[in-house]
Amino acid sequence: MENTSSEHVHCLIIGSGPAGYSAAIYTARANLKPVLYQGIQPGGQLTITTEVENYPGYPDGVQGPEMMVEFEKQATRMGADIRYGMATKVDFSKQPYRVWIDEEKLMEADSVIIATGASAKWLGLPSEEKLNGYGVSACAVCDGFFFRGKEVAIVGAGDTAAEEALYLSKLCTHVHMFIRRDQMRASQVMQQRIREASNIKIYWNTVVEEILGDTKVDGVRIKNTAGGKVETIPVNGFFVAIGHEPNSAIFKGWLDMDETGYIKTVPGSTRTNLEGIFAAGDVQDRVYRQAVTAAGSGCMAALDAERWLSLRPH
Repeated sequence: MENTSSEHVHCLIIGSGPAGYSAAIYTARANLKPVLYQGIQPGGQLTITTEVENYPGYPDGVQGPEMMVEFEKQATRMGADIRYGMATKVDFSKQPYRVWIDEEKLMEADSVIIATGASAKWLGLPSEEKLNGYGVSACAVCDGFFFRGKEVAIVGAGDTAAEEALYLSKLCTHVHMFIRRDQMRASQVMQQRIREASNIKIYWNTVVEEILGDTKVDGVRIKNTAGGKVETIPVNGFFVAIGHEPNSAIFKGWLDMDETGYIKTVPGSTRTNLEGIFAAGDVQDRVYRQAVTAAGSGCMAALDAERWLSLRPH
């Protein structure tokens, strides 16, 4: 049954990572009175990160969750209306655009900024979940620094996995790379670079059975699917690079997306194929996926939305 009560806002922001909060800060300062719904994971992927060392302005580093609390406080201080709730359905057929929160509350919005982010794909091992942030990571660029001079493992076979393995090979003594099949999906040039790196060892036809360690990663148990051999390798870090999934399912059919579900934006902007709907952060960025780039695109989305709202006929 559809709830008839609805609320009308100038600017609705969906998602609460660096992109969503940055958009909220800018739209609030522009007096657009934004309403932001935090989604299923308030603070986004950074809330499952421990130390963040590469965000400008934090010379001693900062804990991911703490940083997101500070983003939220700043957005609130500027006047953004931050709410708990998840967008579950949209109707973008006409303006004002309609978005349902938690399947019941209807929001009508003149402009929408989508900052729903992406989620790393995981192997699905209980030990992977237990040790996430304690040696298990889905971002070598974010966390590789902590494993300088140590041995690490990485699982994945695409270009991202190859890039991350190469990145780790410059910091770590040894990189063990596990590939499920007898070949890689990565481009030929990336495969060539992997083969040329003296400290990357490839394990073909290999699945990860378990990540070992009580409070932090100290090894990994793998199995060769061709011969059945099981072995344990001592490592301090375990990186999962089997891809990311943009959180864009509810927008399918309304917004243009690439084949993996990343929302397409007009180059050099955050505009989507629909007037007044903007996308920022990891939901539209399959290349960089960093907190600082997400925050930057959140700012862009806010400025794009402000400009669009000021020019549209009332």
